[in-house]
Amino acid sequence: MTENATSDPSPAAGDNALGPNPTLLIVDDDVPFLRRLARAMESRGFVVETAASVAEGVAKAKATPPGYAVVDLRLGDGNGLDVIEAIRQHRTDTHIVVLTGYGNIATAVTAVKLGALDYLAKPADADEIFLALTQRPGEKAEVPENPMSADRVRWEHIQRVFESCDRNVSETARRLNMHRRTLQRILAKRAPK
Repeated sequence: MTENATSDPSPAAGDNALGPNPTLLIVDDDVPFLRRLARAMESRGFVVETAASVAEGVAKAKATPPGYAVVDLRLGDGNGLDVIEAIRQHRTDTHIVVLTGYGNIATAVTAVKLGALDYLAKPADADEIFLALTQRPGEKAEVPENPMSADRVRWEHIQRVFESCDRNVSETARRLNMHRRTLQRILAKRAPK
């Protein structure tokens, strides 16, 4: 879905902030969210391409490497980090923001190492995503007002160990000295606040 946002008078002002290549690739398997975000980003001056799978995202990234990208981490056919790698193989200056409903420190670190500019937990709104995409290198994010709860810190630690074990539940349970079923229940839940 490539659409030009020239019918809206506001994108002309936004083009300066977006630079000479306002192309944006959005990769997310939540199709209603994908459509809403695509419309919102077009109204902000981007020329949007969408993909609903890793395979489609990788193909579009190779065919036309975008200036900007928003990539969901967990997709039906794989991991969004594969899309980031495909983008980086063809273009090193793409501003990439990773979105996920399963935010944790380990995957955030991996995404940043692969070249993501920012990492946002769902539900993120279009304004947050736009600010993350247009953030310049060296700009510092605001420090959150509330520190993480003890439950959140525990959850983050479990997620980090899980990722370091290549998402192997049995090995993670062994390292954490935890029953496997207990670990599976924790992993199935959303992150605590």
